[in-house]
Amino acid sequence: MALDAVVGEIREKATQEAEAIKSAGKAEADAILADAKKQTDEIKIAAEEEVNRKTEYILRQEHAAANLAVKREILNAQKEKLDEAYSAALMQVAALPDDFHKKAVRELCMRTAAELGGGIIYCNERDKPAVEDALSSLKALSGFSFAGTKDILGGIIAESRDGGMQLDYSYATFLAEVWESGLKDASEILFR
Repeated sequence: MALDAVVGEIREKATQEAEAIKSAGKAEADAILADAKKQTDEIKIAAEEEVNRKTEYILRQEHAAANLAVKREILNAQKEKLDEAYSAALMQVAALPDDFHKKAVRELCMRTAAELGGGIIYCNERDKPAVEDALSSLKALSGFSFAGTKDILGGIIAESRDGGMQLDYSYATFLAEVWESGLKDASEILFR
């Protein structure tokens, strides 16, 4: 029987050791699982924060792009309106009465004589008689001759005899200068 007692004791010790090993293994597995859960929770939180950060960035980018597109459309529409206003102003100046054009051409011829002293003068077809009259009746224009017509809305274009200097006193040039200096005011009036 002594052998049975020793075998029983060994069995009981083995069972206890197996239980201790199982308990230690379970405790270690629980610790590993708890650590893994903690790590996965941290990774999940970090991933959610990254997703939120990227989502906010993308939304800001899209919002900025949309604002830029709207501003571009508004500016294009405003430019179109300004171009229409500019063209309308040119047409209104060209449509002024003949006596206005005759007086304007005469004054521009005198201005040209003071600056160039002599040369050739161009104008549009409508203003040809006014230029010819100014050339024949004004002593200051004795050094000038009529060179022909150009496709301009009004005013004159003059060149020195050697062609080295040209004065553009066309209505379009004057309006462009006025337009540039008054563009800010025109924009404010049109787009309040």
